[in-house]
Amino acid sequence: MKDKLDDLVERIKKFRAERNWKGNLKDLAISTLLEASELLEIFQWIPENDLEKLDDRKIEHIKDEIADVFIYLVAMCDKLKAEFYEVVLNKLEKTAKRYPVKE
Repeated sequence: MKDKLDDLVERIKKFRAERNWKGNLKDLAISTLLEASELLEIFQWIPENDLEKLDDRKIEHIKDEIADVFIYLVAMCDKLKAEFYEVVLNKLEKTAKRYPVKE
């Protein structure tokens, strides 16, 4: 999985570099939130009992917005010189300590 993630992160960095899309942290954070809002907007007026019956067009739109959010998060990590994989792993470890599994 990590190899696939590393490949994906490198592709995102290359794609952005080829277009000279740098952005500063503030703009990248704003863009991340805007894309997340676009994801949320898809669900805005869908009744809860219809959520399991989304058509292919809506599902594709959801996937596109998920990708947009991910791309901006990778760009932010790149700007911070942080490895995306490590950032997420760190947070999972912190959250596991905060919310241990109840046995």
